[in-house]
Amino acid sequence: MPFSATWHNLLEPLEALPADAVFRTPLSDRPFRVTDSQEHRILIQFRDDTGTTPLSREQFETLYERVTDAPEGFDLDRLPADAEPYATLLSVHPRFAIDTDANTLTEREEPTTPLVDAPIPSAADSGNDDDRSEPDVPVYNDALLLIDALERTDPTDLSGVETATLVDLYTLCSDVQRNADELRQAIRGVLLDRLTHDQPIAGQYGSIQRTTRRNRSLKDDETVIATLEAAGVDRQRLLSVDREKVDDALAVTEVTEEEVYEIDDREYVRKADVDDDTKASRLQGLKDRLAAAAGDDTDELRAEIESLEERIDELTSFKPGQAFHGDSTAIDTE
Repeated sequence: MPFSATWHNLLEPLEALPADAVFRTPLSDRPFRVTDSQEHRILIQFRDDTGTTPLSREQFETLYERVTDAPEGFDLDRLPADAEPYATLLSVHPRFAIDTDANTLTEREEPTTPLVDAPIPSAADSGNDDDRSEPDVPVYNDALLLIDALERTDPTDLSGVETATLVDLYTLCSDVQRNADELRQAIRGVLLDRLTHDQPIAGQYGSIQRTTRRNRSLKDDETVIATLEAAGVDRQRLLSVDREKVDDALAVTEVTEEEVYEIDDREYVRKADVDDDTKASRLQGLKDRLAAAAGDDTDELRAEIESLEERIDELTSFKPGQAFHGDSTAIDTE
């Protein structure tokens, strides 16, 4: 497939994203947003810059060629520092994805999950706040470990953190991201059955709505050429079939899109709004409730916290081989 088709399949989802959508570079983790998308370039602005940075279509095509020539994935470490945004935005395309564990940008045979968010249902929908139990999902334990690690470290000054601690933080963040995404996709599948178009549903922390994205891919060259030639289009105009030429031909004939395009309508959930004030109020309420706890409630709460700390210590502490008895045990160090 020519790059022109890939380019337009990248511009369409970018234009559908909210204007304030924030992206991050894969290596340096610099936040930026897209300010404009044009036929030959995309304009971005980094959060710490006042001006815009143009990303040319030609450079996207160069990266596209590097990725498609690397069946095991393009190593992101090969990217120059100023080329990181190209990789981030190319991953918005439904057939490209960044693997944060392998640190690669890969082309997939099947469309990947669009870059959209779906908030977890709020506590307001789950009954009394006191009626809680430990959920049996991987992200819960990973999140507890990450919270504990963050409370023992100053994440605002990472330059002063020991290397081993940084390794632990990075590992936990990676695990939380992976498991949270699996849970997010499971939630999205349920939400798709409950949402209708143009009818946002609000929770305590934000709202979501159902959106349809259309992905088109040309049928094989002979089918396209024969169909348009039968409609009176000169075969020479279509010898090198690409989206621009086909769309020009469709505009002057009665041939439908379905006759020359493989059309795939996909449903997904897009985050429509975030209520930061409600989130801040909820967090403050939890803090106030803890501070106001008294009597037996305080003792019970402290006992729960102490039990949690003991569990975390057991999960994170290193136990030498001499501490194990009985049958030999293979220890997975990954």
